[in-house]
Amino acid sequence: MINKYLKIIVVLLLVANATFAGNKIGIYDLRYTLQADLSTAQGLNLAWDDVHAVATLQGVVNRDTPRLYVYFVMEGNNDIDGYWWNKYSRKGEWLYGRETQTYRTMEELFTAYASYIEGVVVYDGNVPSTSNVASSVAGIENLVAIRYDDTPGSLYDRLVVHGPKLPVKRWLLNPDGTSMFTGKKGMEIPETSRLSTGSLKNDPYVWFIEKYMKTGKCNTEFAAYYIDQYWKQKPFAAVKNHHTLSNHDFFVSKRAFFFDLSPWGDEPATDDPSQPVGTDLQTLKEMLLLAYQQNKHEKMCYIGGFPSWAYKYTMHASGIHDDVPTEWEFSRIISAYNAFKDADAISYGALANASFWQHFPTKKKYTQDWISHKELQKRGLLTADGKVNVAGRNFIIFYVGDYDASAWISQRTPSIWDDPNRGKLPLMWCISPVLAERVPHIMHNFRITATKNDYFASADNGAGYIMPGMLQEPREISGLPSGLEVWAKHCKKYYNKWGLSITGFVIDGHAPGLNEEGLDCYASFSPNGIVPQKTVTASLHGNMPIIRADLDINDGDPKVAAGRIVERVKERSVIPFHWFRNILKQPTWYCEVMDEVKAQDENIVLLDAPCFWGCLNVYNVSYIVTLNYMDCGGISLFLGL
Repeated sequence: MINKYLKIIVVLLLVANATFAGNKIGIYDLRYTLQADLSTAQGLNLAWDDVHAVATLQGVVNRDTPRLYVYFVMEGNNDIDGYWWNKYSRKGEWLYGRETQTYRTMEELFTAYASYIEGVVVYDGNVPSTSNVASSVAGIENLVAIRYDDTPGSLYDRLVVHGPKLPVKRWLLNPDGTSMFTGKKGMEIPETSRLSTGSLKNDPYVWFIEKYMKTGKCNTEFAAYYIDQYWKQKPFAAVKNHHTLSNHDFFVSKRAFFFDLSPWGDEPATDDPSQPVGTDLQTLKEMLLLAYQQNKHEKMCYIGGFPSWAYKYTMHASGIHDDVPTEWEFSRIISAYNAFKDADAISYGALANASFWQHFPTKKKYTQDWISHKELQKRGLLTADGKVNVAGRNFIIFYVGDYDASAWISQRTPSIWDDPNRGKLPLMWCISPVLAERVPHIMHNFRITATKNDYFASADNGAGYIMPGMLQEPREISGLPSGLEVWAKHCKKYYNKWGLSITGFVIDGHAPGLNEEGLDCYASFSPNGIVPQKTVTASLHGNMPIIRADLDINDGDPKVAAGRIVERVKERSVIPFHWFRNILKQPTWYCEVMDEVKAQDENIVLLDAPCFWGCLNVYNVSYIVTLNYMDCGGISLFLGL
C-alpha cells in the first residue's frame, strides 16, 4: 500500500515539475564539467556524458520555443552564456520579466523535462562514432543521448536505471552492453542489408544512412561535423570545452545528421588506422550526396563544425597532411555537394544555447548606407572630373575577421566588440550573415550598437564558408550540375536582410578560381566588391570591383604589424589599393597599428569600406585598359603584380 502511494506521489511530482518547466525557463549550470579532472576516467565521463545528455535535451525541448538555458562556455574569465543572458534580460529586452527555474542536479533537470522527450538513445562507449549517431537519432526521435555504463553512479545509472528511469527507445549497442557493430568484412550491418565497410567506425554511420537518411526521416538541410568520443583519448589537445558537445543542441533541434569523418582519400582516418584507405571519405560522400538529392538542388546544406585537426586527420595526429590543407580539403568536398560550413574551429569552437537563441526576434531588415561620387569628391577622394585623387597616397582596408563561425563571435564579443576603442577607426567587420541562424541575438547586437565607423561586409565566401569554384561546372568529386544558382539564391536572402554588398574574402583554397559564371554569381549578390585568392591584382566584372587577397597581418606587436604593412605597400606599388586580413584583433590593436603606420608613412590612408570600394571601382574603370581585337571584341588588360 505504501509503495502504491509513493508511486502516485512520484507521478504527481513529475507532472508538477513538467508543468513548472513548461511555464518557466529552466536554468542549468554545466560549468562544473569544466572543473572535472580529465586525467581520470571518472572526470572524462563526467565532462562528456553530462554535456552530451543536456545538449540533446536542449535540442528537443527548445525546438519550438525557448525553454532551457545552460551556463557552460567560458572564454578566459568571461562567462559567455551569462554575458548574453544578462544583456537580453535587461528592461525592454527579449528576456525581460521571464520567470526562471534553476535545476541543481541532472536528476532534477531530466525529471522536469521528462514529458517533452520520448526517452533515451543509448550508445556504445567502445565505438566512438555511435556518439554522433546518437545525437542524430536523438533529434529525429525526440530522445536524449546517454552513453551505456552500468557502473553505479554513472549517468546511465542515475537517469535510466534509477532516478526518473527514462525509457530506452533506441539501442546503439546490444542491451547486455556488447557491441552491436563489428566492422568485420563480409558481415551484414545489423538491421540493414548492407555489408560491413570493414571499419568499426563507419558501420554505425552506414546504419544511420539506411535507417534514417534514405527513409527521409532526417532533415538534410542541416548537418554537424563534431568530434566523437575519440575526444576522450586526447582531452588536452585543445581547450577543455572542445568536445563541442554543447554545440549539438541546435542541430538536434533541426533533426540534422552528425558525423566525424576524414576528408582524405589517400590514407586511412587517423582514428581508425585499420580501415580500408578512404573509407571515411566514401561514407562522407554518400551522406553529402543523399543530402543533395533530398534537398532537390534547391537548398544548400548548412554544416556546423570544423575538422578537429588537433585530434585527427592531420600531422598533429600522425597523419600525412597539415591542418590548413585539411580544412581546405573538407571545404572542397562539401562544396561539390552544395554544402557550406559554419566553422566552429578549435580554440573558440564551443557554443551553447543556439537552440534557445534561434528564437530571438530580429528586425526584418538591417540597412547600411553606401557613398555617392559626390560625397567621395567632398572627402577629397575623387577629382572634379571623377577620377581617384591618389595624390601620392596609398589606400588600405582591413578585413576584420574571421567571423565565419557562430562560436567565435559568441565568445569574442566581450573582448573584441566591447573594446572601448571601437569606433575610433573605420573598420570593415566581416561577419557571415548565415550566423544569424544560430546566433541572431549577436548579429542584432552588432547592428544596434555599431558606431559610424563600423561597417559590415560578409566574411569568407558569403553566407557560409564554401569554396565557390567547386560550384562551377565541371564539378570535380561530385560531377553534379552547377550549384551557382542555388548559392546565389541562398546568399541573396541573407545579404538583403543584413544590408550587405561586399564579400570581404573568397577562399579558393584547393578549388578552381572563379570563372565568368562564378563571377556573375557573386555580382548578383555582392555588387560592391569581392576579394578572391585566385585572381589578378585588380579588375572589374561588369561593375563589381575585384581585388586579390594579399597578406595576413596578425602580429601581436603593433609595431611589427605596421612595419609589414608599410613594406608590403611599397612592394605592391602597381595599384594604390591594399587589403590586409586580420584575425580576432581588438580595435585597440588597430589604433596602435595605424598610429605606427602613420609614423612610418603618412601617405598610407585607412579608408572605410564604402570609400575604399567606391574608389576602387572608379580606379578600375579609369585605369584598366581595354584592348580591342577585330575578332574578339573587348578584352580587359588586368593589373597583375
